[in-house]
Amino acid sequence: MAAPPEQRTEDFLKLALLAHVRQDFSAPVNAIVGYTEILLEDAPRHGLEHFAADLGKMYQAGLGLQHLVDDLLDPRALAARAGGADYDDFKGKLRHDLRTPITALKGYGEMLLEDAQETSADVFVDDLQKMLNATKRLLARVDRLVEFASRDRADAATECEPAVPLLETLQRIVRPHDDGDACRKGDIYRILVVDDQESNCDLLSRRLLREGYRVVTATSGADALMVAEWEPFDLVLLDLLMPGMSGYEVLQRLKCDPRHSDIPVLMISALDEIDSAVRCIEAGAEDYLTKPFDPVLLRARVNAWLEKKRLRDREKIILQQLRIEKDKNDALLLNILPEPIVTRLNLGESMIADQVADATILFADLVGFTPLSARLPAHRLVHLLNALFSDFDRLALQFGLEKIKTIGDAYMLAGGLLAPCPHHVEAVADMALAMRDALRAASTRLGESLRVRIGIHTGPVVSGIIGTHKFIFDVWGDTVNTASRMESHGAANEINVSDASYLRLRDKFAFQPRGVIELTGKGPMEAYFLQGRHRRG
Repeated sequence: MAAPPEQRTEDFLKLALLAHVRQDFSAPVNAIVGYTEILLEDAPRHGLEHFAADLGKMYQAGLGLQHLVDDLLDPRALAARAGGADYDDFKGKLRHDLRTPITALKGYGEMLLEDAQETSADVFVDDLQKMLNATKRLLARVDRLVEFASRDRADAATECEPAVPLLETLQRIVRPHDDGDACRKGDIYRILVVDDQESNCDLLSRRLLREGYRVVTATSGADALMVAEWEPFDLVLLDLLMPGMSGYEVLQRLKCDPRHSDIPVLMISALDEIDSAVRCIEAGAEDYLTKPFDPVLLRARVNAWLEKKRLRDREKIILQQLRIEKDKNDALLLNILPEPIVTRLNLGESMIADQVADATILFADLVGFTPLSARLPAHRLVHLLNALFSDFDRLALQFGLEKIKTIGDAYMLAGGLLAPCPHHVEAVADMALAMRDALRAASTRLGESLRVRIGIHTGPVVSGIIGTHKFIFDVWGDTVNTASRMESHGAANEINVSDASYLRLRDKFAFQPRGVIELTGKGPMEAYFLQGRHRRG
């Protein structure tokens, strides 16, 4: 039968504290192995090949010590022994087995240091001194470690100063998991290494720098968040158990910030509980490595996540480029088609055809344009039409009307076509008056005598898109034909309005009646010349 959640949480807290002890002790051990490995690699570069044999012995002794720490300080084994009758014997064995290889390492290191100080290889001497400092820290901690491991959790927390604040941190991080709880070589990547153990930071940095990465270190969670504000990073190596702000809290803050949420975070900890890894992954971590980690495995994980980050960044760039191209295409379409039609096309409509019960159509045609086009050079003619029709386009936007198309020197627009508009007839009438004024201004500006005929009619139409390559938006129906006839049967600089439009406008606009006129193909029809809006008296 499974233990209750409270008991499981208590057990996890105890194991977590012991894991912190192992981490506190393992950091110098890992430093010894790491620095010795670096010294072996650097010796030939400094002409110190004769050091290789002793360095090799130190390296093997360091690996042995590392394995010994893993076995003797395994949290579960240590917790099981803590309450056993043979624990006093175990403490003696622990002290002896740990001190023996540490003392040997210290002896080899001191002899090598004396010889190395006679050379000019300052970097080599500095790394050797760091390795020796790690052995001294280990010797100082052995007795304290044994005493800590033999006490109960409350006494141990008092003895081990970092354990007190860690209790609250571990209470949040280490608890039984519940299902309901919510390089490419040559590229210069920026990596942030966060670990409260300076030796861990230094070793990781040295390894990553050799891989060609740019490395920034932080020894606390607060420093890590501050550094992340200053410059962007491609990867974060984050220690889980740190005093003050834990790595778990740093992870949460990074993933909740849109500026940093896409940065891969690899959690590193001596806490090898599966539930801790699960909670970090759930919080957004990409991976979880336990200390001590294999350098080859670490390099593989780092390279893999940096490559994924590179591909993710490339995907963002491609998506941004696609958005830019889409915006360009939409802008081009908006120059050809009305915005509501573009929206419907983007939503997947391929056949657009609408029955519009009430719309107003306007046709405008330049009078005497054929002899004018024969007289003007091509560039002058195109400039004239472009200037005039651009004025008309601006007016159409101003009055909320839709330009349908230009046909040679003719201009066609519609009101009430794409959205219900109770005042579309008035808007078209205002547009016609403004077009006539714009033509007069253009005549003066361009130095040409320009005149226009305008026809307006109101009624039902059909609108839609035709074509698949050079498609256009157009309108059809008897209303369109009648508006065209009103233009062609009008007069220069006059706005010829049908009876249907007149009845909708007569209360607000002044007209000159024309009587009944004979429209080609349509027969007799009442017509009126639009004069302007009624003056308010």
